[in-house]
Amino acid sequence: MDLRFTPPLHTPRLELRAVAESDFEDHRRLFSSAEVVRFLYEGEMDDEGMRAHFERRTWRGLPSEGEWCNLVVTHEDTFVGEVGVGLVSAPHRHCEIGYVFSPAHRGLGFATEATRAMVDLAVETLGAHRVTGRLDARNDSSRRLLERLGFRREAHLVQNEFVKGEWTDELVYAVLAEEWRARTRV
Repeated sequence: MDLRFTPPLHTPRLELRAVAESDFEDHRRLFSSAEVVRFLYEGEMDDEGMRAHFERRTWRGLPSEGEWCNLVVTHEDTFVGEVGVGLVSAPHRHCEIGYVFSPAHRGLGFATEATRAMVDLAVETLGAHRVTGRLDARNDSSRRLLERLGFRREAHLVQNEFVKGEWTDELVYAVLAEEWRARTRV
């Protein structure tokens, strides 16, 4: 895999850039929202936990196997969310994408636009053969986003994770590089 890339990325309406210290309060607001973290592994965090969570997202270059790189998404210099790409397996050229967006910016297509850019990054820049998205099965918005982008549902794992005091189902979606390229050429 080609691990050369330096942010920012630009889409028609968005900038996806490295996380900066000046993003901490926006990050805190995003990950302090019960609506936002409902389907994430993280629950409420104290100040120390929030700082550690934020520090893990600062730019250290592209991820090594098992790691993630995260980017802040802005629209006209306004923080709207975060996206990330993780390197699941270098030998198998497998990446995973993730995204978290502010409810205040829901319905504007920002999540779709930014996530599309991350899949492009994974396929065209990193050379991924396969890109996956994993989500809590109750998260209909996330499911629809991946389906809108052309991902196919490959698995429904029943009560496979114990998250925030309850057993949860997980959905796994994927797209292959050749499928992605064929879809984006249409």
